[in-house]
Amino acid sequence: MAVIGMLISGYLAFSHGGESPLFCGPESGCAVIQNSSYATLLGLPTALWGFGLYVLILWTATTAPPRMRRWRQLVWLSALGFALSLYFTLVGIIALDSTCGWCLASAVTMTALLVTVLVRRPDNAPGTPWPGFVRNLVLGAALVTGMVGAWQGGLLQPPENAERRALAEHLEATGAKFYGAFWCPSCQDQKRAFGRSAERLPYVECTPNGRGGMLAFECVAAEVSGYPTWIINGRRFQQVLSIEELARYSRFDRSAAVSGGEE
Repeated sequence: MAVIGMLISGYLAFSHGGESPLFCGPESGCAVIQNSSYATLLGLPTALWGFGLYVLILWTATTAPPRMRRWRQLVWLSALGFALSLYFTLVGIIALDSTCGWCLASAVTMTALLVTVLVRRPDNAPGTPWPGFVRNLVLGAALVTGMVGAWQGGLLQPPENAERRALAEHLEATGAKFYGAFWCPSCQDQKRAFGRSAERLPYVECTPNGRGGMLAFECVAAEVSGYPTWIINGRRFQQVLSIEELARYSRFDRSAAVSGGEE
């Protein structure tokens, strides 16, 4: 089963940032998830981390002695994999309103691995205090998963940049609009450029009822046909704009913002 997981995660890592995975269209849930910020962890494709975990499970299962120690290590590794698979599945459903068949296949594989390891506990193993063991297992997996979630959720971002904050407030004050969708990877990229100041942007959510729901009236009125769409000083831009472009199009005085932040 670890080999199956390696094949799935390896393929997802290979297709990361490129064409949609096999059997998935460019507008499919797989494409949304694969191109989202959640598909990257510490600068590497999330699927590549999964591939590494499957490799570690396979290596432990075939080389690590003695039998009882090997079993314990396999339980920890497969429990961690299960917790992370559950986390990313829920992220896809809740944060991106999307599911991916390949990701679900990997999650099912990891779940099957965990169940198989648990039911194959060595018969000659000494009695195990199951309540304490399970508690430590759950706490350990939850801790690692929580750290991953904190990193991807931006809780570990550096302090707010004064210039980014000033630009976001300037865009709001001058009537600029940033139309987007919560499941749109490019919209996430646009927000990520502002770091902690992203919440200050004049953002309008166009799909409050989900990907298949009715568009927000403000987006219909503005004739938004793609995401992200910026309207700045009467000009329309249907693309991700750099900080420099946003400053130029909105006539933002960067020198004044920098000097003001130093006072």
